[in-house]
This record gives sequence, structure tokens and C-alpha cells, in this order.
Amino acid sequence: MPQSVPSLPRRVARILRTSLFAQVAVALVLGIVVGKLWPGVATDLKPLGDGFTRLIKTIISPLVFCVVVVGIAKAGDLKAFGRIGLKALIWFEVASTLALVIGLLAANIVQPGSGMNVDPATLDTSAIDAKTGGGSLPSTTEFVVNAIPTSFVGAFAENELLQVLILACLVGAALLHLGHTKVPKVLPAIEQAQEIIFAVVGFIMRLAPIAVFGAMAVLIGQYGLGVIETYAKLIILCYAAAALFIALLAVALKMVTGLSLWKFLRYIREEMLLALGTASTESVMPRVMLKLRRAGARDDAVGLVLPTGYSFNLDGASLYLSIGTLFIAQAVGVDLSLGQQVTVILVLMLTSKGMAGIPGSAFLALSATASSLGAIPAGAVALLLGVDRIMDSMRVVTNLLGNCVAVFAVSRWEGALDLERAKKVLDREIVISDEDDAPDEADIPAASDAKETPVPAVPAQVSGVKESAS
Repeated sequence: MPQSVPSLPRRVARILRTSLFAQVAVALVLGIVVGKLWPGVATDLKPLGDGFTRLIKTIISPLVFCVVVVGIAKAGDLKAFGRIGLKALIWFEVASTLALVIGLLAANIVQPGSGMNVDPATLDTSAIDAKTGGGSLPSTTEFVVNAIPTSFVGAFAENELLQVLILACLVGAALLHLGHTKVPKVLPAIEQAQEIIFAVVGFIMRLAPIAVFGAMAVLIGQYGLGVIETYAKLIILCYAAAALFIALLAVALKMVTGLSLWKFLRYIREEMLLALGTASTESVMPRVMLKLRRAGARDDAVGLVLPTGYSFNLDGASLYLSIGTLFIAQAVGVDLSLGQQVTVILVLMLTSKGMAGIPGSAFLALSATASSLGAIPAGAVALLLGVDRIMDSMRVVTNLLGNCVAVFAVSRWEGALDLERAKKVLDREIVISDEDDAPDEADIPAASDAKETPVPAVPAQVSGVKESAS
């Protein structure tokens, strides 16, 4: 007898029950509807998104620590880890500078602020202070010094990723130095802790649709859709510039690794939609780390490149800042010379590196840039208050894709990428369930299906397993 086909309602119910992408998509639409129809109610839903982000942030630091320590120990080569870090920094600097240049060229060609003739004296700058909390961006020296931890526990308590990375490198190096004879149980314990953390990530991700619903309702309830009409030219330009930059990322990824960015985007579609809904790349960092590892990137490369990119590789923010600076200048009738625009690039190259995790960092960077030029009134930055939240989607997508491409590219250069597995995962020849919380043997095809690049064995001195007497 032919097998009966489930009815449409049952198929829809099954998809909503099993697919995180479908759940988040429905939550996104519902959030927009509630924000539009009941804006007063929508603003009270802010704790839903904030609570989810807090939960995710609690596990980011320990996860990064575990992945990096295990990665160094299994790779067995601290010099290789140093090369990965250096190559990542070079990639980040080139990518973010390219984003700044693209933003300036786009703003010069389209002139999004021309004809507005805004009088800076009429702008309410008090909202800028409220947005930034009266803070300031750290100088380059302060940024470097702040990356050095003052306390082992404090680095985790304050969620300082760069400090956690330094501690992880030190612990990984110590494991290699001491070997299994002195610390036979440390590495297995860290590996087990890592699996526990990934399981916790799976639990928290079940709340993702609720977080997206709350965050999107708040966005629409507070800002409405009218702001899109007011700043339509600027918004379209920023998103078009981001699309161009992402296309260049796709070309770079194809040239370096042979992988397709569009297939990778399909592979992380749940994480991308969640990042868009919550306007935060941090909310998906643990899941993206897991998926990059499953796609063939080695633990040490993922553990170092991706978290470092959260502080050094803000491509979307760079695009927005360069376009925003010229938009402000054009809106108040200031014509910036070529030399002043070069100054914009240089200033933003420095200020954008210390933006991560600082409230209102975009406005602080814009204010610092305006002050360094001396031609743009600092109060004119208030022009972007109404549109800043709308730009979050552009920044999130560009930042996240830029960091993931960096992981693949640097891994490929360092020989830390199982390219055959990556292609099979992105081509869906290896299917990984959305409900999986950690990699397991079921994710790896049989030897007859694919030729796997062997994972480097854990050196005897750190494996924690005594060699046989034979």
C-alpha cells in the first residue's frame, strides 16, 4: 500500500516543531505585527530579548577558553597558533580598511546628505549623552593594555574576550610544557566542560524565538516604520554598500578556499536570522563556533579567529561609520577635502578597534572623528539617532559573515581546514540536525563516503593517556 502523505497542517506543525529557522521566522513576523499594532505593549517586551542575550553572554567566555585550550593542546604546536593569530590580524585590518574605503566612495558618489541644509544648533544633543552613557572610546594604548588581564577570574566575570584569549593561550602553552605526567586529568576535564557548555547552548537556543519576538516588537514599537521614509537614501546606500562588500567576501572566500559563501549562508541561516532578530552577533557566537568546527575548521583556528574578530573585525560598523561621517558633513553643508577624508579613514581605523561591547560606541566613534576633523560640529552626530537602530541588521550580517570568512581563509592558509569535509557539509552531503548540541560520530560520514583529513593526534605529553608498555 502507498504510504500516506501527511496533511498540510501536520507538515507545518512538524516544521515549526523541529526547525529553529521556521520558529525564529514566525517570531520575527509576530514581533513586527505586535510592534506595529500595539507599540505601547511592545516596549514592555524588551526583557525577553535582553534576558536571552544575558544567558548567551554567560557562556561565551568559558566556551572560548575551553575551545582555545583544547585546540592548542590537540594541535601540539604553539608556533602554529601564533601564526594563525598573526594572519587573522592581517586579514582583519585589510578587510576593515576595505570596508571604510567602500563606505567613503559610496557616500561621495551618492551624496546621501546633500540638500538637507541642517542647522546643528537646532539638534538635541542630550540624547547622544543618554545613548553613550557619558563614556568614551579607549585610546590605542588603553585598548592594548586593557587586553591584558589583571585577574584570572575577573576576565571571565567581565566577559573580556581578549583577556580570556590570552589566558587560554597561556594555559594551552602550559599544558604542552608540563605534559601528561604532571597534569594527566586537566585536558580531559576541559574537554568535558566544553561538551557541557555546548549542551547548555542547546538548552538556551530553545528560547531564541521568544527573544526574537520581543526584540523585534520593541524595535518596531519604538521607532516605527516612518523613519525608513525619512532616511531612505541613507539606509539604501548603507545596505547596498554592505551587499557589495559581502559580494567581495564571497569572491575572496572562493579564491582562497573554493567554498561558496551563499552555501555557507544557507548552512547558518538559523543563526543569521537570530542575529538579525536580536541585533546581536554575540547571541549566535557559540552556535557559529560549533558549526564552523563541524564544517572542518580546526578547533584552534575557530577558537582564536572568531572571538578576535568580534573586537578587531567590525566590517559592518566600518561601512556605517564612514558613510555616516560623510552623511553628517553633507547634511550640515561641510565639504570635506580629500585629505580630510583620508583622516577619516585613519581615525576610524583606530577608533573602530575599541568599539566592541561599549554602549553607544558608534556615536562615540563618530564624535571622535568629527572632533579630529574640526570641520563638523560634534552635535551633528545627533542626526543619526533616529536611524542607528535600523542599521543594526546591516552591521550584524556584515560583521558575522566577515568573521566567518576570516575563519575559513586563515584556516586554509594555515592548513587547519578539512576542505573535503567543508564542501560536503555545505553541499548537504553531510546532514547535521538543528537539534544537535555537540558534534558526534553521526555527523561524520563513513570512510567509504568521503576521504577525511585526519585530525592531528593529541601529543603523548598532553593526551592524559599512558602509552602501552608494548
